[in-house]
Amino acid sequence: MGQQQIGAAGPHGSLLPRALAWLVTCGALTETAAVAQERPASSAPQDAGDDTDGDRATDIVVKGQRLRANNAFSSTSFDTKAIKDRRLTEVEQIFREVPGMNVRDYNLSGVANQIVIRGFGNGGHGGDLGMVIDGIPLNEANSHADGYVDTNVLVPLEIGAMTIYRGPVSALYGNFNRGGLIAFETRKGGRYWEGDVSGGGFGTGDAQVALGTPLGSKVQLNAAAQAFRTDGFRPQSDAHRITAAARLALALSDRLDLSVSARGQHARGESPGYLTLAQYRADPYGIDPRVQNDGSSKDFATLRADLAYTLLPDVRLLAFAYTTQQDFTRFFTRGAVAPTAIWRQREERYDRSVYGVGTSLNGATNLFDRRLDFVIGLEGFSEDTQYQFYDDLNFRRRTAPAQFDRTLKLNSVSAFTEANLVIDPLLQLSLGLRYDRFTGDCTVDGPEQPGGNCGRFRTVDNLSPKAGIRSQITPWLQLRTSYAQGFALPEAQAKFQTGAQGLDPNTINQVEVGGKLTPTEGLELDAVVYRVDSSDEFASTAPGVFVNFGKTRRRGVEASALWRPSAAVELRAVYAHATSRVRQNLDPLLIGKHVTGVPRDTLTIYASVRPLPRLRLQATYRHVGSYAADAASTLFSPAYDIVDVGVSYDLDRWLRVPSRAYLNVDNLFDTVYASTFNSLSSVGTGAPRFVRVGVQLGF
Repeated sequence: MGQQQIGAAGPHGSLLPRALAWLVTCGALTETAAVAQERPASSAPQDAGDDTDGDRATDIVVKGQRLRANNAFSSTSFDTKAIKDRRLTEVEQIFREVPGMNVRDYNLSGVANQIVIRGFGNGGHGGDLGMVIDGIPLNEANSHADGYVDTNVLVPLEIGAMTIYRGPVSALYGNFNRGGLIAFETRKGGRYWEGDVSGGGFGTGDAQVALGTPLGSKVQLNAAAQAFRTDGFRPQSDAHRITAAARLALALSDRLDLSVSARGQHARGESPGYLTLAQYRADPYGIDPRVQNDGSSKDFATLRADLAYTLLPDVRLLAFAYTTQQDFTRFFTRGAVAPTAIWRQREERYDRSVYGVGTSLNGATNLFDRRLDFVIGLEGFSEDTQYQFYDDLNFRRRTAPAQFDRTLKLNSVSAFTEANLVIDPLLQLSLGLRYDRFTGDCTVDGPEQPGGNCGRFRTVDNLSPKAGIRSQITPWLQLRTSYAQGFALPEAQAKFQTGAQGLDPNTINQVEVGGKLTPTEGLELDAVVYRVDSSDEFASTAPGVFVNFGKTRRRGVEASALWRPSAAVELRAVYAHATSRVRQNLDPLLIGKHVTGVPRDTLTIYASVRPLPRLRLQATYRHVGSYAADAASTLFSPAYDIVDVGVSYDLDRWLRVPSRAYLNVDNLFDTVYASTFNSLSSVGTGAPRFVRVGVQLGF
């Protein structure tokens, strides 16, 4: 069959000329105005190789913190200033500035979106992308999808650092670290108070606060909170969430520190569901009349304690214990391609209890007069998920027994080590090794119709090596190459099927070659080519019976450019081209077909200029290319282009505190586009033009 495009991106045609015109205009304004003065710190993301960490052992509060910079693997980092300058209401909004990342926004309240990275199309809503907060996993092992993760439990203003590793390169984290990993580090220490309050179209309001203050000479408090609400841009799409986090640190002695952290969220939302293709073309912001009272609710809480002991001036021992308790319920109406198909509402409930402990030794030493930064650690986690699934609901009223009512349990024990060794500027090594052991069990809690296999998950062991070399050829040219191996377990309930025992993990091997060029002060160029081979994938030969059979190859190019000709101008571009194809499958007709959901090309251009000392203009152009929507590669989404603009003005002179007022206009040209599309011809409409005004204090 031939390829089918689902529709045009909107009535305006390509937005690239207008986006470029905006950027040129911004640059012209800056060049003709007096050169403005700006803080020396940059709001630009930092690509692999930038060093932002302190060099003292007492600065280390998260495992591997010293290793996140100066390694041979491709990564992108953002600091607090970069996040505040983007004026985020959700952390995901900054992912478009990472080469190869794309968020397929479902626009379903309370439901995690799909995130694309390194040619993998099922992060966030699935297990292709790992996420951690201060070293603690956010992914849900047995929830709605294997590895499901919701970034909205974070308050944007609380983030101190954020590093996106592209590919399975980090030895510090295992399961779900397939296409990459996002490591969030919250703010610790310091004295600050900050706020960001905004309101905009569709009844949207957001308020964030962040606080850091010493409480005496030996106690430090860091806290953050966010309240967000919206009526949504489609019927039945109102949502709200309240999130709070705090960390209290106590210096018990000159060498020993204790900290206690807590985080909580309460979220509720209604959902308009998807549209059929015909409905999308007729009224992209409408609702299918067959959709019932869909929505979701979530209550999330986590508590952790950390000990840090400085053994030597350059060596620190860290230990943690934590628990997460979460209740998540989702109601969702869905049908099929046929217009007359019966649409049914289903209910999914996931009550999670997670417990974890771990320790790691972090430090630096000299090995044969060469600097060695290292971490070595041991961790264990236990996650219980009480899972219930009901179908054929009548507006949230159950009409039949549960199809599934069971408890899924996954346990893991892991040992890991990672090190950076500088032998010579031409030979800088990054080495890592990780061992994981998984066990689990499934028990039926009540009557199930039809139910299914529910048994013990046989022990699975896995060893994952990582190695990379970085070479500083000249002061302006740095080259790098690396190999990394990752893995995946069978998805969600499949792990507990009798016919899935004895399977080997799905193996993922990545090779990349890249370089960084700084030909002149203020200009940085970075590019990498990669190949990721997935083998021993999981295939079902009969209901409940699985085999290791399947291969996929992902290839791509990722590039970024940063130009900062003066303190008043910053231009950044990130581009990626990805090709993901099936190489082996039980269905021979799928060999050579595209992996679904992975755009062929993505491009982001970001500009920030100050034509006047207190005035800042910002613009972002975003292009998302076409991707396959079905396994047979017969249905393709359309490419689309979006332009966002913003303006801010510093108010310090009048308010006597660091402050600014701002105006953001997202989707400036009101482009109609599908932010997600799937094989059932279900469309998720992207947001129309959205205007937001706000004030930042203490930034």
